[in-house]
Amino acid sequence: MDPHQPTARRLLFLFAHIVPLLILGHRAWPQDGKALFQSNCAQCHNPVRVITGPALKGVTDRVTDRKLLHDWIHNNQRVLASGNAYFNNLYDQYGKAPMNTFPELTDPEIDAILKYVNNYSEPMAATNTSANPSAQAEDHSVFYGIATFILALFSFGLYLVNANLKRLALEKRGLPPPTPIPFYRRKFIIALTSLVLCVALGVWIVQLGVGVGRSKGYQPVQPIFFSHHVHAGLNQISCLFCHGNAWESKVATVPSLNVCMNCHATITEYKGERLEREDGTRVDPNEEIKKLYAYAGYDPGQRKYTRPGKAVEWIKIHNLPDHVFFSHAQHVRAGKIQCQTCHGPVQEMNEVRQFADLSMGWCINCHRSTRVDFPDSAARHPGNRFYTSYGKYAAQLRSGTIDSVTVEEIGGTECQKCHY
Repeated sequence: MDPHQPTARRLLFLFAHIVPLLILGHRAWPQDGKALFQSNCAQCHNPVRVITGPALKGVTDRVTDRKLLHDWIHNNQRVLASGNAYFNNLYDQYGKAPMNTFPELTDPEIDAILKYVNNYSEPMAATNTSANPSAQAEDHSVFYGIATFILALFSFGLYLVNANLKRLALEKRGLPPPTPIPFYRRKFIIALTSLVLCVALGVWIVQLGVGVGRSKGYQPVQPIFFSHHVHAGLNQISCLFCHGNAWESKVATVPSLNVCMNCHATITEYKGERLEREDGTRVDPNEEIKKLYAYAGYDPGQRKYTRPGKAVEWIKIHNLPDHVFFSHAQHVRAGKIQCQTCHGPVQEMNEVRQFADLSMGWCINCHRSTRVDFPDSAARHPGNRFYTSYGKYAAQLRSGTIDSVTVEEIGGTECQKCHY
């Protein structure tokens, strides 16, 4: 470059050459290894524990040929067909269950995953107290109670001072003091008390009526103690791995025993942190795994199914009225809403409870503030091309008149959207 070029042109030149390199190289950054592992591998593998597949920590020591590892992850069937002894023995050891192929992963991405699992260290086990949010929240009720009591004494003191001043003023003018009237016979006190009681009764009746059918905080005891904290939290299993129907249908559904046994046919023992119910009662996770085997008809000693299984009678927690339409796929897949938005921090719950009241007002407030995934050609964001049918908003976004479109603006608060 000519050193006499204007500074702005030099900066433009550097921006045009360096930024694309950063963008292209971003996918291979080592810090992406965890995210790549969670999105591609965590369903079947754990760095330090055997799940459906082997533990991955130290895999580069067991297989020193990095290119062979890349080939195995890209297309393991081709490596097996080549007769590689190590991978064929591994294939036989895990019941000849074929591993998924990942041809879309680049070599730098695979290296990032390998670096993550090799450097992985298991978190220290500790008693889980995060399942009970009320135990962590600060309770200021005592402070407010004391403040209210002090203000009440102050108000009563002002009342006494005012009464004494009136009495002194009358004595100074030589007038007899008025005959005292009991407070419960005073018209103002009677009217005020009646008004407060009517308002309180009305509020109670309205809240009682509005709350019919709502079950916020509902937390039943299930036939098997299933800890979302262990599965979705500590082991970081994706919600969609068990509730896959949420991606493509109206209901999320409870996973079948086959989904549970995909992992627990191999995982027969729990060695993690201590688990407790909401009342502090300790839970033996290994006994709960035995219950799962009893329902599935599985013998862990023989590692095979020895008797017919039966369905687990799970207790449903979240219920909507029959006249309400709700589609998980519309929210999870099209709207890209996280499960925790409606179900709360399930990755911190041992026993799942209903997090939100799921009322109409709660849903409408969400629709008023949630932005839809509108395509943005200027930012090269493809978005959901369905929304391009809203031509007015597309034109306003292009012109910069608005910067986003909410669910409400595309009709998300119209009655017929949710009610039949």
